Amino acid sequence: MAQNASPSLTRASPGSLILTFYGAYGRGLNSSGTVPVATLIRLLGAMDIDPPSVRSAVSRLKRRGLLTADNPGSKAAGYRPSPAAAQLLEDGDHRIYARPEPDGTWLLAVFSVPESERQRRHVLRSRLTRLGFGNAAPGIWIAPSHLEEETRHTLGRLELSPYVDLFRGGHVGFEPTAGAVARWWDLEAIAAQHRAFLQAQEPVLRAWSRRRRTPPEAAYRDYLCALDAWRRLPYADPGLPPTLLPARWPGERAAKVFFALHEKLRDAGRAYVEEAAAAR
Repeated sequence: MAQNASPSLTRASPGSLILTFYGAYGRGLNSSGTVPVATLIRLLGAMDIDPPSVRSAVSRLKRRGLLTADNPGSKAAGYRPSPAAAQLLEDGDHRIYARPEPDGTWLLAVFSVPESERQRRHVLRSRLTRLGFGNAAPGIWIAPSHLEEETRHTLGRLELSPYVDLFRGGHVGFEPTAGAVARWWDLEAIAAQHRAFLQAQEPVLRAWSRRRRTPPEAAYRDYLCALDAWRRLPYADPGLPPTLLPARWPGERAAKVFFALHEKLRDAGRAYVEEAAAAR
């Protein structure tokens, strides 16, 4: 079903698709989560990624500490997520596959980094942004309170927790909370990401809704593309309370499209992955 694959396929990088693959399927292929290099090449080949690009992407992920080699140099060589990457993927499960129910309380991250360690300040800002925090003021970042556990995992893993204090509470400022949220996050940029996802994936869902069968390879291709595009959105849009968002917010529609594709394609795609992994 190459002609029906998601339009996002051509925009996805090999490294991103490999991480998405491990998050969706690779971790569950065996008890160790190790995937042989030949299997990775076969499965990424189905995504139109050539073998040299797969090997290069794997090497980059290894250098970044996200993949660990098992039996390097042997015919049985393979890769599995590092402990840090395994925690990252586990945290991601809660973001990617669940819709948060914000209770209206907030998590504040207040940090102070000595000038002699300014690089850590940059890493800290960058990581809070990736977690979905908005910037309330210099050195003060804010997010919905349901992100506390993941924030603790992340800051601890990166050895940044000594520089940060976390607080929970409500907004009682002079400005209406909806107005403050519009300052803390670039809502139009987030909405644009939702609309881009919908533009790419709604046609895929419509095409699948007309099909009576779910061929495993086609399901695998389209599911991996949809997941690769979707997995960033719950970080850009960290589950802000709907009452604080602009009218006709596209986030709920984007979520419905993703979860419909997830329900229809994931298990069929797993059958293709298991078949490819069993091939010799």
